[in-house]
Amino acid sequence: MKIVSGLGAAAAALVLAAGAAQAEGTEVAIGMSGWTGFAPLTLAKEAGIFEENGVDVEVKKIPQKDRHLAIASGDIQCAATTVETFMIWNANGVPIKQLFQLDMSHGADGMAVRNDVNSITELKGKTVAASAPGTSPYFVLAWMLNENGLSLDDVTIANLEPSAAAQAFIAGQNDAAMTYEPYLSAVRDNPDAGKIIATTIDYPVVMDTFGCTPEFIASNPEAVKALAKGYYDALAMIENDKDKSFEIMGADVKQTGEQFGKSAGYLEWQDAEANKAFMNGGIQEFYAKAGPLLEKIGVIKSIPETSELIDTSWME
Repeated sequence: MKIVSGLGAAAAALVLAAGAAQAEGTEVAIGMSGWTGFAPLTLAKEAGIFEENGVDVEVKKIPQKDRHLAIASGDIQCAATTVETFMIWNANGVPIKQLFQLDMSHGADGMAVRNDVNSITELKGKTVAASAPGTSPYFVLAWMLNENGLSLDDVTIANLEPSAAAQAFIAGQNDAAMTYEPYLSAVRDNPDAGKIIATTIDYPVVMDTFGCTPEFIASNPEAVKALAKGYYDALAMIENDKDKSFEIMGADVKQTGEQFGKSAGYLEWQDAEANKAFMNGGIQEFYAKAGPLLEKIGVIKSIPETSELIDTSWME
């Protein structure tokens, strides 16, 4: 696990601190999953960091395939999810803008296959467990197949959420499975069931961001700054008290602190400086390739403008 360093941006810190001071009492519901990359948000909630920054946060665990429905219904105002998912939601009529980057996966997402499978091309005609269209595992599967000359039409997809996909694979079901940490480590720990043939080390296409509805952003500009500061304060807590932080974050996904640390070793949480660089170049480069793929596999009908998918005004 690595936190990309650069939290010492004085100007950003002053802006965030000022915002937090004026956000007192703002209520916000955040939709997310137990994905390791989102864990600093859990830490900020459980350790009282969000509260200290003036926001009353409720964390709701909602599967990625259903998170946009919760946004559309008003059940949540903000969400954490993969970058391409924000494009999918907006393209399908659920407006939400990304505010800051959370993490980048470096081996925390991957494809597990049976031990007799030696290349992704050998999956043609086989069954792969992956979550529903519009989710990260589905997108990563499409990306990996596309990079190896195959398409989603070349495999049979069993729609299972990441935890269930890993459990079913270990139990001997399906030829392959798309999953992520902490569930990917369960596959690593059961080598007789199969092996991990590819991860985001090989295909670095999984990165997560935090976003809120345009209405929430417009009505609560100081709360937006406070949410960002809460996240960055949680990263600081991880650096200053790793054992306690890992224990809190691990407990949320039924892991020990040691187990959580192992899962976290496969990703990098992104700080304020890394976020600034990503929002001013990295996200545009990613969307240039991800958009056409999403359109090709039928998840979106048209590609939204990147400028419609992000809001960095809170950093000014």
